[in-house]
Amino acid sequence: MKFAIFGNSYQTKKCEKIAELFDVLNRCGDCYSIEHRFYEFLKENNLEHIKPVEIIYDDNFTADIVISFGGDGTLLRTAGCVGSKGFPILGINAGRLGFLTTTSSSDIENIIAKLHDNNYDIEERGLIYVTTKGEDLKNYPYALNEIAIMKHDSSSMITLETTLNEEDKIIYQADGLIVSTPSGSTGYSLSVGGPIIAPNADVMILTPIASHSLNMRPLVVNDNTTVRIKVNSRSHNFLIAIDGRNESCEESTVLTIRKAPYYQRIIRSKGGTFIKNLHDKMMWGADTRE
Repeated sequence: MKFAIFGNSYQTKKCEKIAELFDVLNRCGDCYSIEHRFYEFLKENNLEHIKPVEIIYDDNFTADIVISFGGDGTLLRTAGCVGSKGFPILGINAGRLGFLTTTSSSDIENIIAKLHDNNYDIEERGLIYVTTKGEDLKNYPYALNEIAIMKHDSSSMITLETTLNEEDKIIYQADGLIVSTPSGSTGYSLSVGGPIIAPNADVMILTPIASHSLNMRPLVVNDNTTVRIKVNSRSHNFLIAIDGRNESCEESTVLTIRKAPYYQRIIRSKGGTFIKNLHDKMMWGADTRE
């Protein structure tokens, strides 16, 4: 089996678990390629026994399965590299909460054995993407979690003229607006009051950030909706964050957000469900009273 491996290159304390991953792959006779920044991190931490068949420098790679070793941020970056190629992604959680990365780093040997036995499920997660009229974006325009439009270099709120399907207009006066997928409903959107949405729902969520009006609540729309956004700002610019990839845009840039034409395939252990994940990760419904 061939793996492509991406990882978080910030915490050396994770090296023991990283070494275990490669030891298991070596014992199984698997071949693997490694993303170049992660490979440099491994070399700096004296993991010299790791022998990839290829170093990944761009999105031109192949694999049976892609492994993301880190937290949800690492998985989102990995998803951006996988793009529309359709390779299933296994997220091994070496971070904190890890809502997308449900496999624990303490269960590496067991999960690799399940991969070899085809004993796993694959969830197809919808994405959204943004196009622009005016200034071109520098970053990859597809998001598994969310596209956030936010104020930039100013304490003043911004006005977001938002049109749905060229018909319904909503004027948000706020610090920003998050357009989220169901996968992203447990991320940034949730932290500013958005609803939790099951990942197989065919919807998008529009969640204002610090709205000036208390009656501007999160809105759930069908994922076939075309969302067009024009920003008015005193600083004449704004920030756009696509799964955390930030860049500045001129005020004249008009954004159009739509459902992506492909899905991201995420590996789950059999028996693992969204509601169970809510219980395990967020203490969903737990009574903490003694």
